[in-house]
Amino acid sequence: MEHFNTAPAEDVRRTLLTCLHSPLWADRLTAHRPYPDVDALLAAADEAAYDLTAADLARALAAESLPALPADTYSAAHTALSAAHAAYEARFGHVFVISLDGVTPQECLDHVLEAIRSRLSNDPEEERVVAAEELRRLARGRLVRSLGSAGNLAPGH
Repeated sequence: MEHFNTAPAEDVRRTLLTCLHSPLWADRLTAHRPYPDVDALLAAADEAAYDLTAADLARALAAESLPALPADTYSAAHTALSAAHAAYEARFGHVFVISLDGVTPQECLDHVLEAIRSRLSNDPEEERVVAAEELRRLARGRLVRSLGSAGNLAPGH
């Protein structure tokens, strides 16, 4: 946490934007440093994600890419995934986002296909809420991994 709290603001902001492409979110987390511990930072990250406006959410969603699945998954299920992603993007106007934290590599494909098919039945407002929650989860996971790779995390996070 010390490095996160003392690094130059622009470096922290740039790192945060790799977790969630929302300048508002990154600026808010950067401005409220120092954080006493990782849990406080993660709580602030969640709060900032919940406060994203529709425009902030749209910008963050536009910067997302397809979920990272095991290397051979897209070729093995290319047709089903392509059709599902195309239908989702046509219906909601942005890429399908989902956090796969805690999902084993063997379950990723089924998890993504099940989720995308289920979420296609959402109305646009309901899906905006679900997508915002998935973005929050993605940002949280990326932030934890970013802190961990910098040696800033205590065991257990």
